Amino acid sequence: MGLNKYLSKIFQKEWKAEKDENYDYDAIMKTKEFEFRQTKNSVVRIEKPSNLVSARQVGYKAKQGIFVVRAKVRKGHGTYSRPKNKRRPKRQGQAKLTRRKSTQAIAEERVSKKYENAEVLGSYKVGEDGRTHYYEVVLADRLATTIKADKELSFLSKNQKGRAERGKTFVGRVNKEENKKNHAKNKRKKNILYKNNRSK
Repeated sequence: MGLNKYLSKIFQKEWKAEKDENYDYDAIMKTKEFEFRQTKNSVVRIEKPSNLVSARQVGYKAKQGIFVVRAKVRKGHGTYSRPKNKRRPKRQGQAKLTRRKSTQAIAEERVSKKYENAEVLGSYKVGEDGRTHYYEVVLADRLATTIKADKELSFLSKNQKGRAERGKTFVGRVNKEENKKNHAKNKRKKNILYKNNRSK
């Protein structure tokens, strides 16, 4: 069994909060989340990825031009302005509202806006508590010579600006597909209702 399998097993134990003869993985995870919570800024650059296996799957390499950033996004739906008058409580548009976008995609967009010279390769979840989700986002500097020389990442230097905002990452593509499905579903419902009302 290779090193990656051992590392992935360790991170799975942390997520499941298991206890071993040598380590208390629940306590380790809690201390990590406590450290995440102590940071004031929502976007923080870190030296190394905390989950090396997930980082490599996303596209992380230990070379110049590639770095990792931790971002936090609060849970729940987005903020909506509440109408002040002329509404029943049922029609005030406060319940069952979603952002129509995953919190992971929001984290990627926030990071890409802060680091304008870099492009998002991907992201993975690191932890969560009662209020926030924590993600680590892997970025690559598209102007760095090491990135231009790399065969796998050289495409970033050509017309790839704003990948996260345009839904070019894996998470962005998933959101686009889901939105298309929901749109088609709602359209079918409206057509059925229209036909039924017309037949009456």
